Amino acid sequence: MNHFDFLISHFNQKVKLNEAEKELLIRNFVPTEFSKGEIILFQGDVSSHMRFIVEGCVKTYYLDEETKEHIVHFGIEGWWVNDLYSYFTGTPATLFIEALENGIILQIHRDTLDRLFEESQQIERFFRLKFQSAYVAFQDRTININSQPAEQRYKEFCEKYRDIEQRVPQYQLASYLGITPEFLSRLRKKKNL
Repeated sequence: MNHFDFLISHFNQKVKLNEAEKELLIRNFVPTEFSKGEIILFQGDVSSHMRFIVEGCVKTYYLDEETKEHIVHFGIEGWWVNDLYSYFTGTPATLFIEALENGIILQIHRDTLDRLFEESQQIERFFRLKFQSAYVAFQDRTININSQPAEQRYKEFCEKYRDIEQRVPQYQLASYLGITPEFLSRLRKKKNL
């Protein structure tokens, strides 16, 4: 399956695109390769693209005042990655997006995507549904990280995101879960007993 077939298949999970709409996606999304360790979006830059991961794994994070990294989420094939606050408001990003593996994204500029919304109700509907899902996931994560014990957060992560758990270093997973790598190591040992 080529990059655009993957993207179109992803759209077709939520909406049904006609041939003209498929062609709009192919003409307007731009494939971009990235290397492990490459910063795809820098904190302070305005996020002006929607990005669909075709291959690879990325992390989204911010740095606190002591430059400690706090991972907000990971992204793998078939996921969208962005600093949505920056994207919607046109303000500088508070997040970095960094590649954890070599990979490829398909991206589209905000102005181009806005034009596609005018041309296709299905493309507009797809993104409306994706934005709703992103908001629900964000709220769920915010509540869970503040209310659930670490063991429960780890268990749910493993159940939902088995593919990601196997691809990211333990210290990064610990950052995402809001715990220390040592505590995560104890949780993993306990899980494997």
